[in-house]
Amino acid sequence: MDIQVVEGTLVEVLRNAVTGMDRRAFGEFVGPQGELASYAFGWTTGADPHVARLSVGIGAGNPGGGTFHAVIFEHEDGHAFALIDEPFARVPQGGPDLTANQARAHEDLPFIWWVADQVMQRDRRAWWMRHWLLSTTCVQTREVFERSEPILWVSHDADDGIWQLVGASDADPSTGKLGHLHHAIDEDQSLLDILDLPRGASATRAAAGSPWQNDA
Repeated sequence: MDIQVVEGTLVEVLRNAVTGMDRRAFGEFVGPQGELASYAFGWTTGADPHVARLSVGIGAGNPGGGTFHAVIFEHEDGHAFALIDEPFARVPQGGPDLTANQARAHEDLPFIWWVADQVMQRDRRAWWMRHWLLSTTCVQTREVFERSEPILWVSHDADDGIWQLVGASDADPSTGKLGHLHHAIDEDQSLLDILDLPRGASATRAAAGSPWQNDA
């Protein structure tokens, strides 16, 4: 049996003008031996510093079950986790909320970190959150930046890893605008479908709402 990460509900709540949108993404994990876990992660646009939250729950109703809570933060060009006391979210598979010390002493903590890593690799909303955490930059054509054209072509440069977002008009490098990739996803969540583009790859679509096609 393969590992399954099943994306669930995405809850978006508009905050005030300072903090922007609060997002919480929920899902279910099934391991290769049928191991079960539920998870939730979230972030708030405009928050400073950029720190996200994570809850992973196992063993609801069983001895040894619990819900583990952590923060996710930028670390050495990537991300890292740290256990916290404060509960973040309730999840279906989760038992009682565990403090950081209780979680550290729990025999299933290595499994929890493995689940967390799998979620960050496989849940598209986690890719979005990671770009927010890392403040990933992208180059957008003027029309895309000003939202007068939809994004129809996306590339992930092989050399420097820069993302490029282009609309219907011919790209003019002299008018390109530098922005954050997570803001572009905020405006067009269909980009979630291509956030796994490797370096050197690109994707196109015929119009807004059309499916993305990875270029050969």
